[in-house]
Amino acid sequence: MALAFDEYGRPFIILKEQEQKTRLRGLDAQKANIASGKAVARILRTSLGPKGMDKMLQSPDGDVTITNDGATILEQMDVDNQIAKLMVELSRSQDYEIGDGTTGVVVMAGALLEQAERLLERGIHPIRVAEGYELASRIAVDHLEHIAQKFDFGETNLEPLIQTCMTTLSSKIVNRCKRNLAEIAVKAVVAVADLERRDVNLDLIKVEGKVGGKLEDTELVYGIIVDKDMSHPQMPKQIEDAKIAILTCPFEPPKPKTKHKVDIDSVEKFETLRQQEQKYFDDMVQKCKDVGATLVICQWGFDDEANHLLMHRNLPAVRWVGGVELELIAIATGGRIVPRFQELTSEKLGKAGLVREKAFGTTKDRMLYIEHCANSRAVTIFIRGGNKMMIEETKRSIHDALCVARNLIRNNSIVYGGGSAEISCSVAVEAAADKYPGVEQYAIRAFADALDSVPMALAENSGLQPIETLSAVKSQQIKENNPYCGIDCNDVGTNDMRKQNVFETLIGKQQQVLLATQVVKMILKIDDVISSSDY
Repeated sequence: MALAFDEYGRPFIILKEQEQKTRLRGLDAQKANIASGKAVARILRTSLGPKGMDKMLQSPDGDVTITNDGATILEQMDVDNQIAKLMVELSRSQDYEIGDGTTGVVVMAGALLEQAERLLERGIHPIRVAEGYELASRIAVDHLEHIAQKFDFGETNLEPLIQTCMTTLSSKIVNRCKRNLAEIAVKAVVAVADLERRDVNLDLIKVEGKVGGKLEDTELVYGIIVDKDMSHPQMPKQIEDAKIAILTCPFEPPKPKTKHKVDIDSVEKFETLRQQEQKYFDDMVQKCKDVGATLVICQWGFDDEANHLLMHRNLPAVRWVGGVELELIAIATGGRIVPRFQELTSEKLGKAGLVREKAFGTTKDRMLYIEHCANSRAVTIFIRGGNKMMIEETKRSIHDALCVARNLIRNNSIVYGGGSAEISCSVAVEAAADKYPGVEQYAIRAFADALDSVPMALAENSGLQPIETLSAVKSQQIKENNPYCGIDCNDVGTNDMRKQNVFETLIGKQQQVLLATQVVKMILKIDDVISSSDY
């Protein structure tokens, strides 16, 4: 359907003849679907590994994002094709469940689709290909369990966790500070972790950023940082042994809920009204003083009169603090959020060893640090960087590192990176293919070839000869029976990933294989694309 105009400027609609419209069916539809999935995988392929390239994404508003995080790239891409949207969902699922490996899972799915296309061209039915892939994925997952290693860690021995987080950060823009950031991420996770239950609540870790300074200035604060300052410039900038009243009620006289009108026809009435308002403010401030509060944090604002009164009564205050930050402050300080002044008691006050206001550089930017809290199980990672894009990318990198540390606390099994796990699985799947007499063995061998795409992409992105490098490493693994040989991306001089300390979480790698296989099976079973406008 198209809109056109005649010689008098009147609009008319041109309808295309319905019988000339064609719809893809059968093998043509499957090939078109595979082509869509491969196109998405091809975009992310160059971002894989420590030497992977970054993508610059421009939003319709003109905002620019530079990243090599697979989930972020696909999230911000404008994707219309339905099959391509499945690949976006695949990356998002990996990000939600594991937090890392979002690029690798899409690259693997793209390789599986590429291999499936060759099998379809040979006349093998897509259902048989899907069944073969399912069998092969089970073999790969079991083999990953077989080659995995467990390591012990504790509050005094965090080095294994740090090394694994460093592997995650190696492929990010922030890799020059990977040791420092990995230590910060691990300490933050251990601070909020329940090691007995092997559980981590990442909501207790707040990640805050401020433009200025350098990446090395990033710090871990055992407490909460709020992007606010004291409501009055003459209030004290540092409070020790603070008792904090956390309020969600405003410092202002109560307003009737119905429509109202006040007639003032004399000076005396106005004076009475002003005194009544001042009494409200006096009572509110006095209530806070009576329960022993030395700092008030309020979700709402208050006018100049209340502000002046708070300063005059020597009661420092912070206003317009967000609801999420109030909850974190309450958790950290052991206080209770109070909705009405009448409910304020000394038991509901939060306690902090030090509350200080800190200024940055030559700007007037100030932030509030609430430290040495009663409950240290709420921490803040404070990121510094040269520009907003750098800070946003560092936040994404830190999120990946936090997720990896959390996964290791839940399950302390690791496999070695650099493509070594994929190569080892490829060899195991290839060997297992001979046990299956049916057509499925072709699909199982194709799955083994697809697993090689990850190490091949690593070699390609590192400037090495991909086929030659992969063949050498694969033959070394088979010859030495050593499943820890991978691609030497950083040109260290050894292919043994144990010596390079390149680790990945077992559950993250298993999830990659399972998710990629599920999505590819779904795409292979689609043989007709029907639009609601077709009928």
